Parts: sequence; structure tokens; C-alpha cells
Amino acid sequence: MDEILRQATTVLRGMWKHRWLGISVAWIVAAIAVVVVFRIPDKYEASARIFVDTQSILKPLMSGLAIEPNIDQQIMILSRTLISRPNVEKLVRMADLDLKIQSKAKQEELIDDLMKALTIKSVGRDNLYTLSYANPEPEKAKRVVQSLVSIFVESGLGDKRKDTDTARKFIDEQIQVYQKKLEEAENRLKEFKLKHISAQTSDGKDYFGRISEVTAALERAKLELREAENSRDALKRQILGEEPVLLPDVPETASGVSIPEIDGRIDTLKRNLDGLLQRFTDRHPDVVGTRRMISELEEQKKSEIAERKKAASSSPVSTANSNPVYQQLKISLAENEATVASLRVRVAEYQKRYDELKDAMKMIPQIEAELAQLNRDYDINKKNYEGLVARRESATISGEMDASAAGVDFRLIDPPRVAPKPVAPNRMLLLPLTFVLALGAGFFAPFAASQIRPVFFDARGLRELSGLPLLGVVSKSVSETDVARERRRLRLFFVTVFAFVTAYGAGIALLYVLSSRTA
Repeated sequence: MDEILRQATTVLRGMWKHRWLGISVAWIVAAIAVVVVFRIPDKYEASARIFVDTQSILKPLMSGLAIEPNIDQQIMILSRTLISRPNVEKLVRMADLDLKIQSKAKQEELIDDLMKALTIKSVGRDNLYTLSYANPEPEKAKRVVQSLVSIFVESGLGDKRKDTDTARKFIDEQIQVYQKKLEEAENRLKEFKLKHISAQTSDGKDYFGRISEVTAALERAKLELREAENSRDALKRQILGEEPVLLPDVPETASGVSIPEIDGRIDTLKRNLDGLLQRFTDRHPDVVGTRRMISELEEQKKSEIAERKKAASSSPVSTANSNPVYQQLKISLAENEATVASLRVRVAEYQKRYDELKDAMKMIPQIEAELAQLNRDYDINKKNYEGLVARRESATISGEMDASAAGVDFRLIDPPRVAPKPVAPNRMLLLPLTFVLALGAGFFAPFAASQIRPVFFDARGLRELSGLPLLGVVSKSVSETDVARERRRLRLFFVTVFAFVTAYGAGIALLYVLSSRTA
């Protein structure tokens, strides 16, 4: 710590030795800096404020019908990209800034300077923008800001119709493409259906649904057939266990002979035939089978009548009628026989359908897969086509809305004006900085001089620097005259420093007063 203090003391004593050099350099630097500050030309700032109103009354009314772009985002992007080279070149021509420019290099330099000097700032979140530009010539600054305002408004409204027409043209081209695809898909689907028309059903069910339906119907028919056969067998067992009672009866003529078991079966089959004709055509297998059984029973009835007539003619006593219970069982048996026959025909038909579907098992899934793929392609093309048509209508409405009443309203809140007071340079800030710069130069000059031409103030420093043994120290005798002269020089130095500080303070105060009066 002592060594650091000793070295600092040595440096300060060396700087004190060259103090007049320091104050001289400070005065010179201060004078030059002040002259430079006051020779900087004044710059006057022209500014304008624009409010962009994006809340149109048509926006809520046309919600869902027209395309609603993010206008706030578009305006924000416009404000950030407004100061671009094409816009600045246009601004130079509009403000007549290129009248005195003869070379291309000067024009490029002017454009670069304008791009650095032009500013556009957003004030808060209310779409309020401030456009400003500073120039030594107030009128030129005002013309530049006026041109910038015009470019800002034109950039926001100029290309809307063009963008809408371009979008509509693109959508029309896509609609034509998808219309062609849709027609091709429809033709492929039509040709496929005509080719495989035999594999289609009127109810629109696929292969697996059809075979499941036929299987279920076949199982139900088999179950009903087993039930009818069981019922028939039960009736047969009852008939075999019932003894008939012979009663005298009046002989019947050939036309009035009645066979209850055959007549009952014929009546049952006719009732079933009426029901089948209500549901099916004459060529249906159930209808054909029922009619065949009716014909067979009628032939059987004729045979029985013939036998009875023959027996009646050979024996004077007719055969005895059966017991009423026996007759009722016979009728029920006949009805069950007819039902069994009908169910057998139905089971055979369903079995035939099931076999046909089973034989086509290898081909039907492939056909249905191809059909599903064709339908999927058709649905996708149809969906895209309908979506494009809807978007075209929405784009048309949006274009008409923009043409009739634009969704953005530019309002010039403050027209371009030039501030009467220059905005640059800020001499109230630059003068203190020149004072600091002069003080820094005043301290640096004696420090540099002390390092260039060092002076030893004690024997220790000389011995450490030279590395030679020191034999002794010779002291200097100071007279009264030397002390008085040194005091006068010291007073003059402090007076010079005080004058330096006072001059700066007075200059800053005077500048402040003048600035307050002009404001």
C-alpha cells in the first residue's frame, strides 16, 4: 500500500511540474471544442401524426361472409417497412430533393442519409403514428414529411383491389382444375358402377352386410322349419293315439265330397299364397312352391274322392266319419304340413343366396374396396371444389366491400409542421461535454509530459530506476525571492483555472438564458 501511495505521489508531483502545459492544453481544447459546437448547423424537425382507424362498421356486419384480414397487423408491418429504398426514392422525387444532384453516387448518398434520418414511431396501442424528419432547412424538412405522409396513405390503400383480383383469379384457376378432377372422378365412378352393377343392391348395403343379412334370415328360416316339423310330428303322434268312432252317415255325391285333412291344407296354403303375393311377384320361389303344393293337394283330393265313390258303390254302408277331435287334429296336421313345405322352400331359397354370396367372396371385397377408394377420391375433390367456390364468393364480397367502403381510414391528426426551435444540436449538453473533454486533455497532457521527461524527486526513485549505488544527495537552497516568485506563479495558476471554470459556467448560463427566451 505504501509503495502504491509513493508511486501515485510521484506521478502527481510530475504532473504538477507540468501544470502550465495542462492548463494551456485545456484552454486550447476548450476553445476548439466550443467553436466546433457552435459551428454545427441547427437542424429543424418536421413532424406529422396519423391515426389509422381499423374499426369499420362493416366488419361486424360482414362477419362470416367476407374474408377478414388482420388489418392491425398489416398496418404494423406497413409502418415497419415504409422506410424502404423504393419508397425513399419515390420520396426524393416527390419532395424535389434531387434537383441539384448531378451524379448517381450523390443520389445514393442522399437516399442512405434519408433512410437513416426518417423516423416513424407508434404512439401507444391506438394505431397512432408519428412521422418526423430533421434537416437544417425547415421547408425541406416539411416537404419530406408531407411526401412521407402521402406515401404512407397510398401504401395502405393502393394495392387492395389488385390483391383481391389476383386472389380471385388464382381461385378461379383452382376451381377449373378441381372441376375437371371432379368430372373425371364422376366418370370413373359411373363406369365402375355400370361394370359391377350385378354386385350392387338397392338398399346400398355392402357385401358383408348382405351376407350377414342372408345368414341371419337363413338361420331364422331353419329355426322356424324345425319348429314347424316338431309341431307336425307332435300332431302325428296325437293322431296315432286317438281311436276313431264310426257313425252312420248319409252317402255323399261326387260333387259334394269333403276331405277335411286335404281341404284344410288347401285352405292354409291358399291363405299363405295370398300373403306371399302381397310381398312377392308370381316368379318368387315361395309363390311357385305354394302353388305347386296346392295343385298336388287338389289332385290328391280328386283321387280320394274317386276311391270313396268306388267304395260307396260297392258297399251299401258308407265309411264312418271320424271323431271330432280326430278331425280337428287332421286339420291342424294339414296346416302344419303346408307350413313345413313353405318353410322348406324358403330355407332352400336362402341357402341358394348364401351359396352365391359365398362363391363371390373373393371378388366382392375387392370390388367394394375399389368402390370405396373411388368414393373417397370423389368426396375429397367435391369437398375441395365446394370450398373453393365458397372462398371465391367470400373474396368477391371482400373486394366489393373494400371498393365501396375501405376498412382502413387514415386520419391526419397533426399536419406536417416544423418546430420553431431547432432540435439539434443540443448545445446545453454538448458544452458540458466539451468542458469534460478539456479537463481530460488538461490532465492527460502533464501526465504524458511527466512520463516522457520524468523527474526524480527522491534518491530512492533514482536508485531504483538506474540500478546504481547512490553516494549522496545535494540539497538546493531556496531564497526568499524564489519563494515569492513561486507563490505568484501559484496564484496566477489558480486564477487561470478559476477563469477557465468561470468562463465555461458563464457560457452555459448564457446559452441557457438564450434558449429559454427562444422557447
